[in-house]
Amino acid sequence: MNLDILYQLFLKSTGVSTDTRKINPGNLFFALKGPSFNANDFAAKALEMGASAVVIDEAAYFVEDDERYFICEDVLTTLQRLANHHRRQLNIPVIGLTGSNGKTTSKELLNAVLKQKFKTVATVGNLNNHIGVPLTLLTIGTDAEIAIIEMGANKPGDIKELCDIAEPTHGFITNIGRAHLEGMGGPEGVLRTKTELFQFLRENQGTVFINSQDPILANLAKRFEKPILYPAKGDFCEVTFVEANPFVKLVAEGVDGEQLTSLIGAYNFGNIASALTIGKFFGVPMEKAVQAIIDYKPANMRSQLVEKRSNLIILDAYNANPSSMEVAIRTFGQMTGKKHKMLILGDMFELGDHAEAEHRRLGEIVSEYPIDKVCFTGKLMVSALDKAPKALYFPDPFSLRNWLEDSKLEDYLILIKGSRGMKLEGLVDFI
Repeated sequence: MNLDILYQLFLKSTGVSTDTRKINPGNLFFALKGPSFNANDFAAKALEMGASAVVIDEAAYFVEDDERYFICEDVLTTLQRLANHHRRQLNIPVIGLTGSNGKTTSKELLNAVLKQKFKTVATVGNLNNHIGVPLTLLTIGTDAEIAIIEMGANKPGDIKELCDIAEPTHGFITNIGRAHLEGMGGPEGVLRTKTELFQFLRENQGTVFINSQDPILANLAKRFEKPILYPAKGDFCEVTFVEANPFVKLVAEGVDGEQLTSLIGAYNFGNIASALTIGKFFGVPMEKAVQAIIDYKPANMRSQLVEKRSNLIILDAYNANPSSMEVAIRTFGQMTGKKHKMLILGDMFELGDHAEAEHRRLGEIVSEYPIDKVCFTGKLMVSALDKAPKALYFPDPFSLRNWLEDSKLEDYLILIKGSRGMKLEGLVDFI
C-alpha cells in the first residue's frame, strides 16, 4: 500500500476508527485483529455506517471494484506507520512520559498546566499502548502547539517501539518501581524498559526532565549533558513538599504561601512537581500553573475522595503494583483526621513468580502502622496474612461486601486499593 495515498485519504477523513460501535461518518476504518476478534469481518459494516474507506489485511474481504477498500500486509503496522508519518509533519514539541506509577495523573496535570498557554493534545484516558499511541498521534491537528503522549509497557522493547512511532522531543519518567514484573522479567527488566524513553531522547538530542529527589532517576541524570532537574533547592524548578493529610500541600517558587491541592498522598507530589517544572520550561507563568494544579480534581478511581455518612474513602482502585501499594499504605498510615482507620487491599496482578513474595511483603508494611481494621481480599492476598495475622481475609470482594454491609462503619478514614481486575470500586456502596 502507498503510504502517501493513504495519508491524503486520512487528511480528508473525519478521523480514524478501529471500532464499528463508535464509528463516525467520514472515518477511516482500520480493521485490527485481536485474540478474540478479526475486524476484517466488520469492514463492510464500517462502510455501511459511513466510513470513507477501510484498511484490511485479508484478501478474502477485499472488494476489487470498490475504491474504498485498501489492502495491506498488516493493519496494525500500517496504522503505526501512518501515525509516525503524520507525526513527522508536525513541527511541535512532543512530550513523552512513562513510569511504573502515576503516568495518567502526571499526564492530566501536565495537560492542565500547559493548557494555560498552549493548544494541547494529550493521550485520552490510558490509551498508552501500541494501538493507543498511534490513535492519539492521529488526533493531533494542525492547530496543536504541544502534544503529550503517555507510554505504557508490559515487556522490554515496548517503550522503544512507542518512541519510534511518536518520536518525542522531550520526556520524563514518573518513577521506576515494581510493576508488570511478570512480563518484564523482574525489577532489572522494569528499569531497562522504562529507561528506553531516556535512551531515545539521548540518541536524538531530546530534552529530559528528571526528579532529582528520586535516587534511581537522579542516577540516570548522569547520562545527559543538560538534564532539567526538579524539585530540590538549586534545581531548575524548586517545589517544596509541606504535607499530605490527606491532600498534598506545597510551596512553589515565585508564588506566595502554601498551596493546597485536591490530590491525595505524598506520592502525588512528584507528579505535581513534574507538571510545574515542564510548565516553567515552556514559559507558563508559575501562578497560572499552580492554579491549574489547585483546580484539578482527581476522578476515575485514582486517589478519588468519596464521602459516605461519617466515613471518608480514598478510592484508588484503578490499578496496583508493589511500588504503588507501598507508597499508598505508608502515606495512609501517616494520615489523621478521623477517629478510626481501615485498609482494604486487593490482589496485585501480573507479578508472575514474584506474586507470593510481593503480597507477603504488603503484610509486613501494613503491620508497621496502627490501623484499626485491615481487610485483604483475593486469592493472592492470602499471602499477606503470613505477616499480618490480625487482618481479616476475604477470598473475594463479594464476601467482603457482605461484611462491610453488616459492619455499619462510622467515622473511618478508609483506603481501598487493588488491581483493576479486582473491581474494588464496587465496595463503596456497601460502606
